[in-house]
Amino acid sequence: MARTFEGGCLCGAVRLCLEDEPIITHACHCRFCQRVTGAPFAVNAMIELDRITLTGQDPEAVHTPSALPAGQKLHRCRTCRAMLWSNHSLLGDRIAIVPVGILDEAQVIVPDIHCFTATRHPWVVLPDDRPCFAGDYDSELVWSDRVKARIGAALAG
Repeated sequence: MARTFEGGCLCGAVRLCLEDEPIITHACHCRFCQRVTGAPFAVNAMIELDRITLTGQDPEAVHTPSALPAGQKLHRCRTCRAMLWSNHSLLGDRIAIVPVGILDEAQVIVPDIHCFTATRHPWVVLPDDRPCFAGDYDSELVWSDRVKARIGAALAG
């Protein structure tokens, strides 16, 4: 049985459960992630949207500018405005990008990849045991067959 992860917004109006382990988890050091989180980098877990169970109020989707020309959608709690997940414009609505910090046991999810490290804060130490990229990376070269299969199945819908 797959491991599940529970979490939610700041006020408790929305709870969610990831019904599976993330497809892949990124530590993104881009300026957009720094601005949207207010932190030196974001740790984002990609998972199929149909593997997320929500309880409580329905989140609000807000189109937001990003480094991508088409921007992205941020899904936020209507009450406290905490971000619950986003949809990357290149991946569509079937893949959710969940900020790991909203999960109750966030500390157990370790990033698989660090990207956009050229804009990382100089005091952030990058791990030796994880791939690190100055900018984005070529997913065809980096993603395992398991990752490609899960993303492909989700996008095929």
